[in-house]
Amino acid sequence: MVTINSSIKPFSADAFHNGKFVKVSDADLKGKWSVVFFYPADFTFVCPTELEDLAENYATFQKLGVEIYSVSTDKHFTHKAWHDTSPAIGKIQYVMVGDPTAEIARNFGVLIEEAGLANRGTFLIDPEGKIQYIEITAGGVGRSATELLEKIQSAQYVASHPGEVCPAKWKEGSETLKPSLDLVGKI
Repeated sequence: MVTINSSIKPFSADAFHNGKFVKVSDADLKGKWSVVFFYPADFTFVCPTELEDLAENYATFQKLGVEIYSVSTDKHFTHKAWHDTSPAIGKIQYVMVGDPTAEIARNFGVLIEEAGLANRGTFLIDPEGKIQYIEITAGGVGRSATELLEKIQSAQYVASHPGEVCPAKWKEGSETLKPSLDLVGKI
């Protein structure tokens, strides 16, 4: 099972990105912050709302130095067809990874084996290729790009400020905590 601070497993896949078919591998996720965003399938209902939300906030992810990789068990050809026909999906500028063998979904522990589909899973990967955030939701529960951005900002802050932690509802610029014996029982 994938856990916090575990390293991502090797993979290689075909993807659709900015009008082209490209190869993507685990090496592409290293050296920068990355979000691997699993969803069940193209041409569905909740999925396009989530992917459109990411697309509409993509510039903010980019400002934070974060690349997005959406992944489903569809082929990269299907991603292109969906991109070309759906107004919501047509907004996407991030990488859409095809995982028809389900290797990536299996590696991240989100594969629904009997269906051959991925659960809704979000993974934040740090520049060393280690998982810093995991969210997995039920099929009918969509995710929010704004909430994900807040988690990324917290994770990036903690990574660049050893000894500090971000409390609940932390926003960029807010006070953090420095765990110590002096704080025990005082919060």
